[in-house]
Amino acid sequence: MKRWFALSLVSLAVLGACGGSNNSSNAASSAAAQPPKNVLFFLGDGMGMTTMTAARIYKVGETGELTMDTLPETAFIKTFSANSQVTDSAPSMSAFMTGVKMNNEVLSMSAETSAFDLATTKDYFAGADSTCPVSGNGKPVTTLLELAKTAGRATGVVTTTRITHATPAATYAHLCHRDGENTIAAQLVPGGTGFNPALLDGVDVVFGGGVRHFLPKETTGSSRTDSRDLVAEMKKANYSYAANRGEFDKLPATGKLLGLFTSSHMAYDIDRDGAKEPSLAEMTGRTIDQLKNNPKGMFMMVEGGRIDHALHETTARKALQDTVAFDDAIKLAIDKMKLIDPGLKNTLIVVTADHDHTLVLNGYAALTGKTTDASPGVLGLLRNYFDGAIALDKDKNPFTIIGFGNGENRPATRGALLDAQVADKNYHQEAAIPTAAGSETHGGADVFLGAIGAGAESFAGVMDNTAVFGLIRKAAGL
Repeated sequence: MKRWFALSLVSLAVLGACGGSNNSSNAASSAAAQPPKNVLFFLGDGMGMTTMTAARIYKVGETGELTMDTLPETAFIKTFSANSQVTDSAPSMSAFMTGVKMNNEVLSMSAETSAFDLATTKDYFAGADSTCPVSGNGKPVTTLLELAKTAGRATGVVTTTRITHATPAATYAHLCHRDGENTIAAQLVPGGTGFNPALLDGVDVVFGGGVRHFLPKETTGSSRTDSRDLVAEMKKANYSYAANRGEFDKLPATGKLLGLFTSSHMAYDIDRDGAKEPSLAEMTGRTIDQLKNNPKGMFMMVEGGRIDHALHETTARKALQDTVAFDDAIKLAIDKMKLIDPGLKNTLIVVTADHDHTLVLNGYAALTGKTTDASPGVLGLLRNYFDGAIALDKDKNPFTIIGFGNGENRPATRGALLDAQVADKNYHQEAAIPTAAGSETHGGADVFLGAIGAGAESFAGVMDNTAVFGLIRKAAGL
């Protein structure tokens, strides 16, 4: 690992040298005169366009708009990985962060890196610790967050998943397999064994779940296999720490922040106890407040991570509510940044997804309007647009507007359904192909990208996910 990171640091040094000036005093003066440049990258994990559509109807009805719908520049993003038509989150997010197309399961490594022993197809990981070969299996590639650190900008990573999960990890860690979450956690700890030195003094704000990968093995619920207390190590590295909502509210206005609010993933938004866990919007707002005073600007990544988990469960109501919570975070961020940087002249905000899922909207449903206590809306049974009658399958049974291409609820014999039943947060929508519980798959369709602010006009048409890296880098001057 140390050899890999040394190579990464050399690459960063070369990048800095190539962009330098022979007159250091003039360069310093020029840098001081430059306005801060900000990048806010929002990633809805698994948020395919059908999920976006269903979430819009769920929240505001067919004729309404989510904040995502109002972004002035849009594009379609190809998501395939280097070795799969359907990607997982690790190579897709890594493509956004590094501009490199990778194999499934790989986190911010060079294109040839494999997550498997190709001779036996054996997974390199049996658990949460790295057994990845140090040599002969790729090398780290620089991320946007690392480039921002090198440029002296403030950085933040915010998620509703474990902070060591694939999407957030792709911003700050390098590993041949996403499941090495203990190793990933160690890469966050400045000065500690396994730290990623390309992060310099560390990511400035880290909010999410997953404290089990930071606590020593002697602690109940820990997933570590050693006795390291990474929370204590982060505190020694001058991080203020919050383990719950009360401590989150008391975090200082300056300095580095670490918030790990749950043992594993944070709660679905529909189940969240606001007295125990902050919302994604609240974590986003707090991060902006912490980073905004850096005179060179900021780079922050915000993930609505549990959209993906609910879709794997085929619990549509949970997925749609988490999509709405993600949209609320986007709205808050845009509003805050417009106050900090009027007109967003020096701020780029990008909203996208890493991959699709197999959620479908069956036809031909009458307009439902938004979901309320009195109406299930898009979560309910399909009623015909021409007479409002409940639509029936070939065996004269009703079916829902939302379904899945595959999933755990594939009854051998379909029966009667009720609106109250199918609109419940714990109802698993029916699927065409049966899978094990919680193992509905990702889909391979293109995803949405929306952008606003400085450089947003560069995003248009159909683009590969790797191209997004270059456009953000150019717009941000990294």
